[in-house]
Amino acid sequence: MIGTILQDHSKLDSDTVAEAIRPLVETDLSIKVKSIIAEVQSRYTSSRCCTRWKLEHCAFALVEGETVDVWHFFLRNLGTYVVRKDGVGMISDRHESIRAAVNRSSGDWQPPRAWWIFCIRHIGSNFLRAFKVPHLQKLIVNVGYSRTVEEYNINYKRLEERGEAYARWCDAIGLKHWVLAFDEGHRWGHMTTNLVECINSVLKGARNLPVLALVRATYYMLNELFMRKSAETHERKRAGFTYSAFAQQRIEASMQQVGNIVVRRFDRRNEVFEVREMTTGKVLVVDLARRTCDCGHFQVERIPCRHVIACCANQRLDWQLYVHDMYKMMEVRKTRYTNKHLVNLDIASQEEIKIIKLHSIYKKYAQTPNKTNDSRKIVNDTLDAAETETQDN
Repeated sequence: MIGTILQDHSKLDSDTVAEAIRPLVETDLSIKVKSIIAEVQSRYTSSRCCTRWKLEHCAFALVEGETVDVWHFFLRNLGTYVVRKDGVGMISDRHESIRAAVNRSSGDWQPPRAWWIFCIRHIGSNFLRAFKVPHLQKLIVNVGYSRTVEEYNINYKRLEERGEAYARWCDAIGLKHWVLAFDEGHRWGHMTTNLVECINSVLKGARNLPVLALVRATYYMLNELFMRKSAETHERKRAGFTYSAFAQQRIEASMQQVGNIVVRRFDRRNEVFEVREMTTGKVLVVDLARRTCDCGHFQVERIPCRHVIACCANQRLDWQLYVHDMYKMMEVRKTRYTNKHLVNLDIASQEEIKIIKLHSIYKKYAQTPNKTNDSRKIVNDTLDAAETETQDN
């Protein structure tokens, strides 16, 4: 039996806390995090010990295939133990097994608790498979990337002019599932499954291992990734940056274009402004209260666009108030891997990781000089990735 340890005791470290957690998890694999925290608090007569470690969620599943039962099992447990709040967006392909599992979820993966949204890359592939018209694939992608209703109508009309069958195929998908202008901000600008696919590069070489070695390799590889990202985040915060690199780049780019925008009319009381772009002559409405702009960027990314920054400068308002907290370094640091206890690999584990890395290097250089393996590329999932005009061949 573990005795009582005071909060200032020198033995109150991550090893001690881990020893307290292990039997709890071994007894009940479905135990909730809050139950673990409560038990540790009661044993060590202090809540301070629970501020010295933090539990992060990372879910994996080894399954026999993509069946309805398997997806139902995964989504049920994902919703029970990982997804703890409403309004999340789940990006995936349109696999029928996923659709059936979502329908069986008793509303757990349907609005308002969650939104099932589709990867635009999969939509493009499905379209190409259905119609064999590669010259229209980029137009389909542009339809999905439409930030405003006006932009969507323009792209949709172009598609419809090329064939009503193409437009009807898109209609069957459902606007909220794949078009930015209608997803109510649940994507945060992410149009593909790159957030997940990029982990494949981290776990490269581990897939063909036996189960035990695979689990062990997954743990150590992700541990290495999290520690590296933690160090990068800490360094960025220490360097004095307020926002993430992505948000900082967006904001700086917008600021460079503010000089070409004129605030023509405004209703300061209701925080509604009308702006005009001098280069294009286009007139747009900015609603700071509702956090929307006719360009669509503001409500999609939740970062002030150039029109919002122009309005703030004109009225001497602080544009930083309109940057979502998610992009602030203080919030980014909260999600980092905070366990300072480094696990030492035993000899077997070190050898396994070495074999995995050597295997990955061999596969990389085994390609012929003129052959490009597109599966190794991680496409940059930014909103302007599909902004090129579609040309018919």
